[in-house]
Amino acid sequence: MRINRILLSTVLVAVALVVQVGVLARLHLPGAVPDLVLLVVLGLSMVYGHVAGAFIGFGAGLLADLAPPSDHAIGRYALVLCVIGYVAGLTRPDKSQHRSASMPLIVVVCAAIGSTLLYAGVGSLAGDNAGHTVGIPLLLFTATVYDLVLAPFSVPLVMALARRSEKALAGESSGGTQSGPMPGEAAYGWLSTGSGLRMSRSGRGGRTPRIGSQRGGLLSGRSNKPARLKGVKRL
Repeated sequence: MRINRILLSTVLVAVALVVQVGVLARLHLPGAVPDLVLLVVLGLSMVYGHVAGAFIGFGAGLLADLAPPSDHAIGRYALVLCVIGYVAGLTRPDKSQHRSASMPLIVVVCAAIGSTLLYAGVGSLAGDNAGHTVGIPLLLFTATVYDLVLAPFSVPLVMALARRSEKALAGESSGGTQSGPMPGEAAYGWLSTGSGLRMSRSGRGGRTPRIGSQRGGLLSGRSNKPARLKGVKRL
């Protein structure tokens, strides 16, 4: 991953985690907790692609596992967000920009449902059945509703910042290139431009030939008549 991607992803994930743990989790809403970290991972994955999305999801999930108060096994949410980031990155178009807003919303709905089911499945394998006390249907419904409410305020902003960083990096890399003649053009340019090789005057008896001094050069093709070279006897 590029350095600008790592820095931007780290800052956005850290801010989302602080807001989620410090604000959203303290609202004590019924059912699931609004998952702002998931939305940040989705926004970055839909711009950077599936490989970067998997790495970003794993890192964001690992930070969420370590953030207090952590009540589950470390690595559980990292696995969930790694899979979600990889799948969300597969929806990235060729130009890193979706044509309509419906596709990101569909990705958010599928990710909210998929992350809840995958989190509960990994927890059941690890012996953590805390989700069954609340009820899986209620968790699915509330997670989908909360993420859909937060998505218009977070996902477009994250995607815009990611695209802007990519364009800035592309502009810096292209700004260093200089447009000039290709190798070989300087050597053969006098054949087509006529600016070519000019020789200085010689001593006593007249002038030496000036090749390529005619307008249009030797390859001009304006007239089939032989060109008159100054200082050269016409045959």
